[in-house]
Formats: sequence, C-alpha cells, structure tokens
Amino acid sequence: MDKSFFIDNRREFAMKLPNKCAAFIFAGENKAMSGDTDYRFLPDRNFYYLTGLHINEVILMIVRDDRFDEGFEVTLFAKEKNKLKERWTGKRQTFEELQELTGIQRIEPLEGADEVILEVLREPEIKIALDGSSIMEGPRELRKKIASYRSDEPLDVSDTFIRMRMVKKPCEIEAIRESAKITEKAVKFMKETMSSLKEIDEYQMYTSLEYGMARLGSLIPAFETIVAVDDNVFYLHHSDPEPGKTLKHGQLIQLDLGARVDGYCADISRAIYAINPDLPLDPVKDERVHKLHSLIVKLRRTVYEEVKPGINFPKLNLIVRKVCGDWLVTEGLLDVDYTDEDVKRYYWHNTGHHLGLDVHDVCIKDMPFVEGNVLAIEPGVYIEEWGIGFRIEDDILVTKDGCELLSSGTDDLEDFIFESGSVN
Repeated sequence: MDKSFFIDNRREFAMKLPNKCAAFIFAGENKAMSGDTDYRFLPDRNFYYLTGLHINEVILMIVRDDRFDEGFEVTLFAKEKNKLKERWTGKRQTFEELQELTGIQRIEPLEGADEVILEVLREPEIKIALDGSSIMEGPRELRKKIASYRSDEPLDVSDTFIRMRMVKKPCEIEAIRESAKITEKAVKFMKETMSSLKEIDEYQMYTSLEYGMARLGSLIPAFETIVAVDDNVFYLHHSDPEPGKTLKHGQLIQLDLGARVDGYCADISRAIYAINPDLPLDPVKDERVHKLHSLIVKLRRTVYEEVKPGINFPKLNLIVRKVCGDWLVTEGLLDVDYTDEDVKRYYWHNTGHHLGLDVHDVCIKDMPFVEGNVLAIEPGVYIEEWGIGFRIEDDILVTKDGCELLSSGTDDLEDFIFESGSVN
C-alpha cells in the first residue's frame, strides 16, 4: 500500500476535526496469550488506516489548527531503537525509516509523549479527541488522565473513521480483491490435499486452509477459519475443528475463511457436497441437497441484481427472505400465509455485511449503499428437519449503478460437488 494513501487519509481526517483540536490515536499494545507468550500483534485498525504501520506502542497525534500551513500538524511518538532490548523483543524501525514508511516528518521518542500530552491538556482552548471505538488500553488511560485535568469530555471521532472507511479507495479495493484470490487459492489447495488422503476430518481441512493462506503471505487470517462437517454446519461459528470428525460419503462441508492483504480482509464461504462415486447416495437427501443448492444460487443472483446505491441491508434482507419464503412453501416447510419471522426459522443470519480492515467492517447501520462500499454477501438457509444447511459467500463492490464481484462468485455444481475415493 503506497504511503500516499495514508497521507491522504490523515489529511482528510485532520480537516474533519474542529479548529484547535488535538486527536490522539493509539496503535495499541501486545495482548497476553499466557504468562510468557503474547498473541501475534495486530494494530488498531483506525491507527493503521492513518499510518500504515504494523508496530505496537506508538501514538499518533494530529493537531488541527488554522495557524499551521496545511491547517494541521502530525506527530508520531515511537520507541527509539535499542539493540539490547531488540534481542528479545524483535527489531524496530529507526525514526528515519518510520519517516520514509509513513511520510510523517515529526517523530518523537515515546518516552516524551506524556509530557507533550500534559502540555496539551493544560491548554483549555484546545479540544481533545479520542477514538471511542478503540479496543486498546491507550485511549482508556488517556481518558482517565483527561478527567483529572479538565471537566470537558473528549470528542469521540469514531464516527469520522466509520464514514471514511465505509467508502473504499481503489487501492483498498485491490487489496480486498487480492485477499479473495489468496482465500480461494487456499480452498483449491485444501481440495487437492483432500484428494490424496485416505481419511479426511475437520482438523486436516482446517490446517490445510490455514497453511494455504499463510504460504501466500496471510499470517493473520481475517477471522477464525470455519470447517464444519455434517451436523456442525448448524453452528455458524464452528471454529474449533474436531480431529475425529471424519468426512463421510454424502455429507456437506461448510467452509468460511478469509485472508488479509495489506490489512484488508476477504470473507468467503464455500459449501462442499462430498461424494464417493463408487458408493450409492440416499436419493431423498441427494435431491434435497441439490434443491437447496439451487435455492442458494437463486438467492445470490437476486442479491447481485438488487444491490446498488440507495438500497440498504434491511431492504435487501426482506427481498431475499421473500424469495426464500416462497421456496419454503413449495417444499412444504412453510404455510402460504407465512410471515417474515417464519422465514427466519430457516434463514438465520443477515444477507451480508460491510468488509474492509475488519471482516465485519465498521458501518452505519441501515445506511443506504453508496458507490465504493465493499460487501460480503452470504445468503444461507439451514433446514434442521432435513439435516442440511449451508451458505455460499462472495465479496462485492458497490458500483455507480449496481455491483461487481471481487471474488470469483463460483457456485456451479462442479465447484459444489467434490468426488473422491478418499470420502468413505
């Protein structure tokens, strides 16, 4: 991602602040996984959106003031290099390297940040702004400090970030498109792996998918990979694979996974109908699986026809659930006088969500779509009476007068049905 993207983001964000306002955005800190081990670090998403940096314990200060030549000033507080400490903590960039990476010229030692912040807090005419959506400790600690120095509440800039991030720029769209490619390559790799095994279980498929993404550069997936076999498809976030959950002939597999590229997420679901061509199928279940697949394909096509600027998710959900409800009537699962609530017994989740730096990206609920929104579309139907259910999910871009697929959109039978002698 070119640093000009982050420079432009800082400029746009700064000019949305009121005059004489200082905003503090925190990269965040490592999170402990156990007594002596941390989770792999992922910076605060809004901090990353303004800097492109992937390092912890860094503070970004943006001061909006008409007295400055550009109308604002940017300072980055970062740890200085310490070769002795870095033997244990890993290497950090020099200030010169940070300047080159971010385009931020004023970089100060993190140790001096408290003094600078206190100077700002003592200036009553300067409003303080914090990101109220941050999950990091920095904003919480600073909020406490602010309360001890002044009576006014800090300005919450989370809404500004939401509105900016909802509309993707070309480089963001391309990052999501590349994330989708990596994700689908991982699915293909997993299928190839399955073909060479004598026995297949959820754990083997899960590790194959995770490896498939990691080997292409996505070390931190967009979310916990889901591999659900047979009745586990009815647990929508089945993210703990069972080593003993062996795949059987005629069973369904629900995959849900996403890679990251330059911090941007893909979110793709694939349903797989696993068949050993040498074994007979239950004709009733087989017919129902094909019927449900045809319905999911129809719901997906309905979404692609309906998504355009002006429509929103509540309206889209109603349209899709109506198509689903009519189908459920033809299958004898609902009465002709069904309600929308009746359909929800089978259509459990929303048709989609916004996608970006988070897999469920920040958005303003119910806001009509605009050009530049990126959405994950995932119609799914779950029929417990039949013992089958699944979703197929792809990522789309809202365009001027419709939408465009960023992932492959594959849902043909040849992609849905997996035939192999390794399925017992």
